[in-house]
Amino acid sequence: MKTYINPNAEQWNELAQRKTVATADLNETVKAVFNDIQKNGSKAVNKYTSYFDGVSIENFAVTSSEIENAVAQIPSDLKNAIQVAANNISKFHSSQKEIPTKIETTSGVFCWRESRAIDTIGIYIPGGTAPLFSTVLMLAIPAKLAGCKNIILCSPPDKNGNINPAILYAAQLTGVTQMYKVGGIQAIAAMTFGTDEIPKVSKIFGPGNQYVTAAKQYAQQLGLAIDMPAGPSELLVIADETCDPEFVASDLLSQAEHGGDSQVILVTNSEEIVSKVTLAIENQKAILPRQATVEKALENSRALIFEDIQTAIEFSNFYAPEHLILAIDDAENKIEFIENAGSIFIGNYSCESAGDYASGTNHTLPTNGYAKNYSGVSLDSFVKKITIQKLTSQGIQNLGPTIEIMAAAEQLDAHKNAVSIRLKKLQNG
Repeated sequence: MKTYINPNAEQWNELAQRKTVATADLNETVKAVFNDIQKNGSKAVNKYTSYFDGVSIENFAVTSSEIENAVAQIPSDLKNAIQVAANNISKFHSSQKEIPTKIETTSGVFCWRESRAIDTIGIYIPGGTAPLFSTVLMLAIPAKLAGCKNIILCSPPDKNGNINPAILYAAQLTGVTQMYKVGGIQAIAAMTFGTDEIPKVSKIFGPGNQYVTAAKQYAQQLGLAIDMPAGPSELLVIADETCDPEFVASDLLSQAEHGGDSQVILVTNSEEIVSKVTLAIENQKAILPRQATVEKALENSRALIFEDIQTAIEFSNFYAPEHLILAIDDAENKIEFIENAGSIFIGNYSCESAGDYASGTNHTLPTNGYAKNYSGVSLDSFVKKITIQKLTSQGIQNLGPTIEIMAAAEQLDAHKNAVSIRLKKLQNG
């Protein structure tokens, strides 16, 4: 991690840059795969699964016997841990249910809003070296609570054509309705268009590598909804003399191990803290199995030293991190100054891993600065909001003249007449 001391505002743009990937060739690949799958369906999905994942699969659907075998493979302690996490996630997301409130805006004019679940949603769960079964919990639980009827899961198969058992266990626990052994661009394309095996969905959720991210963005261009623009994981820690440098180092490493394109940033008011955290990073990373990944991520990471914590907070708002840890004095009272962050962790004992797994909040969060205008996944992500109004005879008489005047001013006579015809009928008895 390179250290910067009191960088001025002109340097902030450069310091807030994430690692970029050349997208021209990537986007062409995405378009080619989408076009092929739109035209040839499952045959094309199989072709790309064989090409990208190195395995040929006859039937993409996961069978009940495969699920039973997966459940049998999961150790009891892991099952219990997943259940605890699922309970906490369910508690937190259940609290987000909105109770409709009927408002009488004018005497006789009633307005309210109700939620309706998105009927069919798709969730993409990465496999590979880090099978994210925790993401199944984060997406399927609120989808189920929201009332989504069809929850379609796609996850890449291993070389034997199987999905990681923990992913399947979490899926059956949370009520996923259909599971498919397909990943990458081909999974996103299949859920976008639908094939003879994989249903078309209305909205796609879930993280993924640069190919999956590009595929989701292309699907959005084709009219499909996605959860949010998302890229590599990132974490910013604001620390002062009250922090525990070993804790800070462990949090930075926890995000760095996600991938070589992840980014972690330490922002502090003390050179001594940077020195202590850097030493702790060196000691801790030496025993990590994903050390090569961590070191690559640290090359794209940095430590910033400002004169005071308020400036550190201002930089954090400018950066808009996916995850923000406040390892500072009186942290809870500093929350009001945080404008842009996907999720905030307060104090020395609030490790980012808690949010990743089991505290109850959602870990599907905006990255790459999108925390300035996007929220993380919540119950609202799985519903549409429908506004409703009811005007009584008294209501149309009270509000009608206002509508007539406004419609006439916009020269929309049919709009005006829709009110006038009702008022005349009421006047004539």
